[in-house]
Amino acid sequence: MIEARDTGSPDAAREGGERDFWPEEKSGRRTPPPKLLFGAVAALAAVIVAVVAVLLFTGGDEAPAEKTALPGAYAPDYNGEGFSEIANRSADRRAITEGEAASAKNLKSGAYSFTLAESALTSDCKSATWGARLHADLAKFGCSQIVRSAYVSGDKKHVGQFIVINMETAEGVKQILRDLQRETGAGWVTPLNAPGVPAFGSGFSAAYAKTYGHYAVITWVERAGGEQPPSLNEMIDVSLVIEGAADFLYGRLDLASDGRPGE
Repeated sequence: MIEARDTGSPDAAREGGERDFWPEEKSGRRTPPPKLLFGAVAALAAVIVAVVAVLLFTGGDEAPAEKTALPGAYAPDYNGEGFSEIANRSADRRAITEGEAASAKNLKSGAYSFTLAESALTSDCKSATWGARLHADLAKFGCSQIVRSAYVSGDKKHVGQFIVINMETAEGVKQILRDLQRETGAGWVTPLNAPGVPAFGSGFSAAYAKTYGHYAVITWVERAGGEQPPSLNEMIDVSLVIEGAADFLYGRLDLASDGRPGE
């Protein structure tokens, strides 16, 4: 087992032992509330116990492992603080574009740097996910797009997945984040494996999910090859870098705040 504590990681919190999940090195964002990113990870870091083995659900003997991969540790944040203005797609009607989906070519924070290896945007939410219950809820709560981006670190020691799910409402997002809990057996997002990048999903991985208005934002990270880290602190720190790809959502929030929801 791995106990997910963040007290020893470089970006430990400034108040009450809680972690500020917005690294100071990042720029180009509106200044968010101090507990905005992955608040659940900070709040639950002292009590999360990760299952070390990666769980695989198979849809048949011939199903490739990466198609049904699950993270060994998962921490969702249902709060959505700071994004209430786009809690409904009616306030942010314009579809995510290919340019937005692949806008974060390089991500860096502290000792970690990542490069975008491949990005995929689809309006067929079923094709980018697996699991009958998850598919049903994606349809029920109005999934219109899924972005998947694969990242690799400069030293090739870590790989990451950045995922955005465009839902009708924030309540739909929360249901999807509940579905993604491993014990539900509902299903998961299929990782995007890019040519020349170590395969993702074959070993231990950790995922952190957040409610960004009517978007579910997920960062899913692992050591290249799936080696188990000595602490989830490492996975949390790496996830923060990958989460930088969500910057384009702040532009959408700005437009909604200015009364321009887009078309």
